[in-house]
Amino acid sequence: MLPTPYRGRFAPSPTGPLHAGSLVAGLASWLDAKAHHGAWLVRIEDVDGPRCSVDAAHLQLAQLAACGLHSDEPVEWQSQRTSHYQRALNLLTQQQLVYACQCSRSDIAKALLAQGMLPERHRDMPYPGTCRGLSLPFHVGMCVRCKVDEKVMRWHDRRLGDQQQHMASSVGDFVLLRSDGLWAYQLAVVVDDAAQGITHVVRGEDLADNTPRQILLQQSLGLTTPMYLHTPLVLAADGEKLSKQNGAQPLAVATQAQALSALQDAANTLQLQASHAQTCAQALAEWVMQWRDKWGMSA
Repeated sequence: MLPTPYRGRFAPSPTGPLHAGSLVAGLASWLDAKAHHGAWLVRIEDVDGPRCSVDAAHLQLAQLAACGLHSDEPVEWQSQRTSHYQRALNLLTQQQLVYACQCSRSDIAKALLAQGMLPERHRDMPYPGTCRGLSLPFHVGMCVRCKVDEKVMRWHDRRLGDQQQHMASSVGDFVLLRSDGLWAYQLAVVVDDAAQGITHVVRGEDLADNTPRQILLQQSLGLTTPMYLHTPLVLAADGEKLSKQNGAQPLAVATQAQALSALQDAANTLQLQASHAQTCAQALAEWVMQWRDKWGMSA
């Protein structure tokens, strides 16, 4: 039986220009695809309409192009795929794996406080299950949650090694459809990865703890689980993950020299040797070879 052809993707949210942290994930996913003679796809994750813009998406695509990173297939837009998410939710509903929830953030905080759980910085607290057994009829203004059980989810990350998470205590029942009517990331990404035939997911380490929720949805929907590799993060001066919220500057790629410099920085974060190439294409070719040695199919 022939192996399934490699298909990877980069899926930015168009809430603004790409920054140094974004490029690390984009470059890593591109290198992994090319090192395995596979296809690299770009998907615009604009499901959160109020925070996203078409202009930002086109700017991100232009920034990628300036760095020599081009999607091998037409770009997909999540905002055009909402009917697919609804079909997936219908399947989960038929299996009685979801329920309507009317809890507000303050309701959840009060319930957790009553259980002696205090909020922690940079950590979403687990949902306490308030609405799980109520069988509430769904109406506008409610969210829909996916049930998790008490088992420990185990998976392998190509960089981080063997991982595990007890989802019930770590995240609890999680949101698939938000109370504002927007689709949650967890469901959309699973449906889209399956639809695009994604075999390998390469993304930032900040998304690693999303993996068990996505594997649970893949299993519940009868979908194949891709292989995962989570890359190192670019950190801001305060030691936190670099983001637009803590002052990440837009990638400066107006000239070949600027684009090459941005790629060099990203490659350094990925622990690749510096390239002395004069063009992005030459540097990328060098890093593909390095990546193949470091993260080949056996990794």
